[in-house]
Amino acid sequence: MAESELNVLRSSLDLVILKALTWGPRHGYAVAEWVEQATADVLLLEEGTLYPALHRLERHGWVSAEWGVSDNNRRAKFYALTTAGRAQLRRETPTWLRHAEAIARALRAQSPEVA
Repeated sequence: MAESELNVLRSSLDLVILKALTWGPRHGYAVAEWVEQATADVLLLEEGTLYPALHRLERHGWVSAEWGVSDNNRRAKFYALTTAGRAQLRRETPTWLRHAEAIARALRAQSPEVA
């Protein structure tokens, strides 16, 4: 996969994870569950994708991490959206929505319209 394609995938994943944390801290499994539910099981985040992304977001300062106890009494790392992460989500979301809508329009097009 080309580097530019990888960057597009990473940045879209980053935004989805940041969105998952807008309602409060979650451990990794809860983030993956939210993404699956929010996307009607279209996006399934496996550990090998999710945790490197969470660590990358933490390095950027967009999430913070703290150890805690999950609902089933297991030790888990909880990730929380930082002020910088909230700003990143706010900054990048309109661009992604605009691009996604444009791509969807192009893919639904029936015939080329030439002016």
